[in-house]
Amino acid sequence: MLKKPSKNSLRKKRHMRMRNKISGTAERPRVNVYRSSKHIYAQVIDDTQGVTLVSASSLEEAVKGQVKSTGSKEAAAVVGKLVGERAKDQGIESVTFDRGGYIYHGRVQSLADGLREAGLKF
Repeated sequence: MLKKPSKNSLRKKRHMRMRNKISGTAERPRVNVYRSSKHIYAQVIDDTQGVTLVSASSLEEAVKGQVKSTGSKEAAAVVGKLVGERAKDQGIESVTFDRGGYIYHGRVQSLADGLREAGLKF
């Protein structure tokens, strides 16, 4: 009997395919998204130096106080807005969006909309 590949291993393959084409620079860093069943995480990365410039997640108290559930689209939008504001404070205007192998739908899309609402261009 053939073993079916897990959804996460297929996502990781999609992510690596995308990462061969997407890279963050100092002028235009990469926004990476990771979502679990209960939380969502986002970070702004400069791949030339290999450093994380800004990050936020639904684990933070600032996000938990604003939403009912940390695994919802509302929480993703708040995290996106928080990352966007922090990036603007660092002087970052435009970014490349790395959806992490996830479909651009639901929570990932809400996070991207939150980034746009904060004033980032991608």
